[in-house]
Amino acid sequence: MIPHLTALENVMIAQYFHSIEDEKEAKEALVHVGMEHRLHHLPSQLSGGEQQRVCIARALINQPRIILADEPTGNLDKTNEEAVLDIFRKLHSEGRTIVIVTHNPEIGEIGDKIIQISHGEVKY
Repeated sequence: MIPHLTALENVMIAQYFHSIEDEKEAKEALVHVGMEHRLHHLPSQLSGGEQQRVCIARALINQPRIILADEPTGNLDKTNEEAVLDIFRKLHSEGRTIVIVTHNPEIGEIGDKIIQISHGEVKY
C-alpha cells in the first residue's frame, strides 16, 4: 500500500492505470471485503488484516478472472486469516480462479487442486 494514500485512494490507484477513476466502484470493492468503515484511513491506521483486505479490494477493482495471492495470510492472526480466506471462498463461489502460494498446509487444504513443490519436485 502507498503510505500517504487512504484505503479508498489505494484502491482507486489501480483504476488509474486503466484510465478509469470511479470512486463509487472503489467504495463497493472495499464494502465487498468488509472495509466500508475505514475508507478514509491511512495504512498506518489499519491493522495488518485490514491492510490485506484493502490490497484484495485493489486487486479486484479491475475485475480480474484470475487472482494470484502470494502468502496472503502470512503475517495475520487467526481471526484476520479466516476473514481473508472467507473473501477468497466468496470470490471462488462467484467464479473467480484463485491461485494461493503458501507455506501453511492448512491454507493449502482449502483449494480444489493442490500442487506442492518440495525440494524442486512438483507433486499433484
